[in-house]
Amino acid sequence: MLSSAFGPNSIAIARERIDWVTAISQAIGLLQLDDRVGISYLDEVLAANQELGPYFVVAPGIAIVHAKPSRSVKKVGFALLRLDYPVASGSYNDPVKLVFAFCATDAASHLELLAEFATLLSSEGNVNLLLNASALSEIRDVINS
Repeated sequence: MLSSAFGPNSIAIARERIDWVTAISQAIGLLQLDDRVGISYLDEVLAANQELGPYFVVAPGIAIVHAKPSRSVKKVGFALLRLDYPVASGSYNDPVKLVFAFCATDAASHLELLAEFATLLSSEGNVNLLLNASALSEIRDVINS
C-alpha cells in the first residue's frame, strides 16, 4: 500500500531555505498535485500543527505531517519533501530534513499506512539513503524497495 500511495508528483527536494510552515505547505502541496487531497486539507494540517505543536516530528530529522481522515481526503496518499537545509519545528528532534505528508480516507488505512511507513524507516540504512539522496530517482528507489 505504501509504494502505491506515492503518486508521480509526490517526491520533491527543496533546494532553498524555507521555514517550518512552508515545509508543511510544500509537502501537502505534493499530495494536492497528485489529486489525493483537496485544498482544505492544508488548513486541517496547519490547524493540527497549531493545536498540538510539533508532534509531527517523530524521530530526529523526520516529520510526518497529516490530519485526521476527513472529506478533504480524496484517496490515500503519501509524499516526501526532502530539505537540503534542515528546518526547526520546535521539537526536541529538530532540525527536520525529511518532511513526509500523508492522508488517509479512514482510520484503518491511516494505521496500515503508518505501519508500512515504520517498516520502511526501520529497514537498515533507509533513513541515511533518504537523507543523503541527491536525486529524486534515488529517493523513489528506497521507497519502492
